[in-house]
Amino acid sequence: MSDLDIKIDATQVILARIATDFTPAVFASSLAAEDMVLTDMILRTKLPIGIFTLETGRLHKETLGIIERIKDKYQYDVALFRPEPAVVETYVKEHGLNAFYDSVELRKECCRIRKVEPLHRALIGKKAWITGQRRAQSTTRSELEVQEQDDAHGMVKFNPLADWSEGDVWQYLRTNKVPYNPLHDKGYPSIGCEPCTRSIQPGEDVRAGRWWWENPESKECGLHIVDGKLVRMKS
Repeated sequence: MSDLDIKIDATQVILARIATDFTPAVFASSLAAEDMVLTDMILRTKLPIGIFTLETGRLHKETLGIIERIKDKYQYDVALFRPEPAVVETYVKEHGLNAFYDSVELRKECCRIRKVEPLHRALIGKKAWITGQRRAQSTTRSELEVQEQDDAHGMVKFNPLADWSEGDVWQYLRTNKVPYNPLHDKGYPSIGCEPCTRSIQPGEDVRAGRWWWENPESKECGLHIVDGKLVRMKS
């Protein structure tokens, strides 16, 4: 059995345990490569784990296209959670559509409005949520645990792919013919909102294209931060 086969089996065991012991649980998909691995595992085995994505209003058309590809392949409708229109309108009126370029504070406020608040709504009534985060993705995720206690939402959070490498992800996708965002083939290893994501050059960090005008230490949107710190509490 290969190293990847071992990781696949371990991940499937984790997902099955979540479905059994933490119902109702949901998977917060960014529709990126890692998230498509988990989407495939959940939907192929018909686990009772809901899948949703945060439709920020600023996503690439290629990212939105993945929602339809999931529906076509798995006959599953990914739930969409959007920001409150009035709050977005107030932010744009006061600061400008692309004010996130002006300061870290304004960027984080945009993320809070478009991602963090909708996430809170998506998690209401759930016992656990799942992400596709990996330790190797960035310095801010180097101590990521497979299972964490998310006190901000009062539930357990799982990162089943924490110890997967980028190579593991792509081998799984190609072997299992899983659809993925075509932007990955254009130099986008990490994909967020369109104005906050660029392609990277060979040798750059995989998240170098996210908020590239900021320091690496600030490159998180707030979905995985509590009181200014990453949620790293061990189970």
